[in-house]
Amino acid sequence: GEGAYRANYFQGKFPESNTVEDGWVHTSPRGAFGPQNAYGLHDMVGNVWEWTSTPGGDGYVKKGGSFLCHHSYCYRYRNAARSFNSGDTTAGNLGFRCVHSSGGEGKEMEE
Repeated sequence: GEGAYRANYFQGKFPESNTVEDGWVHTSPRGAFGPQNAYGLHDMVGNVWEWTSTPGGDGYVKKGGSFLCHHSYCYRYRNAARSFNSGDTTAGNLGFRCVHSSGGEGKEMEE
């Protein structure tokens, strides 16, 4: 609906008070926000930073922001957001994306 959240990120006064308007204090389950475009993609931003295999900085590129992003601190819950970490970094707001091919033709966008 109008004004509904489309991703899991921090609401309220960071870091003191998460008002949980999106329904999640920490990570949300896969697909919690429904498809965001005609391709049926879910969870492309927010929730956890996603590791990539792209080298960057002193390690690898991570993208997409996390549930800890807030406009006053880490305004990165967007597709273009990039950051870097060493490959041995662990945190509750870091993850990776698993992809599965359906084995058939790709779904074409509806106009």
